[in-house]
Amino acid sequence: MLIFITRRVASMVLTMIAVSMLLFAALEVNIENVAVKVLGPYSSLEQREIWLERNGYFDPIYVRYARWLGDFAVGDFGESIRFKTEVSEVMVPRLINTAILALCVFAVVIPVALVLGVLSGMREGSKLDRSISVTSIVTTSVPEFASAPLLSVVFVFWLGLLPGTSGMAAGFDPIQLILPAAVLIIYDFGYVTRMTRASMAEVMTTNYIRTAVLKGLPYRRVIVRHALRNALIAPFTVIMLQVNWLLSGVIVVEYFFAYKGFGALLLEASLNQDIYLIEACAMVAVFVAVMTQALADIGYTYLNPRIRFS
Repeated sequence: MLIFITRRVASMVLTMIAVSMLLFAALEVNIENVAVKVLGPYSSLEQREIWLERNGYFDPIYVRYARWLGDFAVGDFGESIRFKTEVSEVMVPRLINTAILALCVFAVVIPVALVLGVLSGMREGSKLDRSISVTSIVTTSVPEFASAPLLSVVFVFWLGLLPGTSGMAAGFDPIQLILPAAVLIIYDFGYVTRMTRASMAEVMTTNYIRTAVLKGLPYRRVIVRHALRNALIAPFTVIMLQVNWLLSGVIVVEYFFAYKGFGALLLEASLNQDIYLIEACAMVAVFVAVMTQALADIGYTYLNPRIRFS
């Protein structure tokens, strides 16, 4: 087990280094382009050369990369061009906001999707299965940019029950989280439900489940102790992948509701060509993606002991 975890950590580190090299090559190799983004297009050539020399951009490229990577490792992401402050001071609150939104979504999606998926898979072909499957397909087929305006029209303009934006200008307000969380829940729960249903239906047709039932074991015991654990492997993978989506893939929802999250920050950094903020957001997003996959692999070993010893 320790060897397995060590390998996953080593793989995670190598992946981060490879991504950092690509990011550095894309944004930092052309030093003239960096100077223009930081100082502006109307800066003089002399101003750019002074800035480049002061910040060590005339050093060999391997020295610059090592220094750049070392700064990232200690949390020094540089100064944001757009916000005129340290990147970490801008990014950390946005990460917290997105984490709050993600927790709200997971708190509803995971229990609802798993329960519905298991019930649907246990009764494959029944009316309950068909109803859950149709509902899941319909909700997943409606993208966020369609459901967000639809929910806003109903709950903001027609009923007047909820605020139309989630800017939190007067401080944290849980009411303002309802609409963005609802949009993400509607889109996401159907996908997880379908994956759970497919996994559960496959497990229910295996020989060991049939043998357990034929031996006279209580049906509930067969489901809880034997079927459910193996059926959760595929949904567990999907749920871990949703972490990446909820971190940087919810730009549409955060932008539509003016929610100050990580996805909206990444979009704003790209629109303003804030090079240091883009680098920091990209590295953090990749780190979370790699970390969640490592945790998913480790989680497999607890859901399926055969993987642990393979």
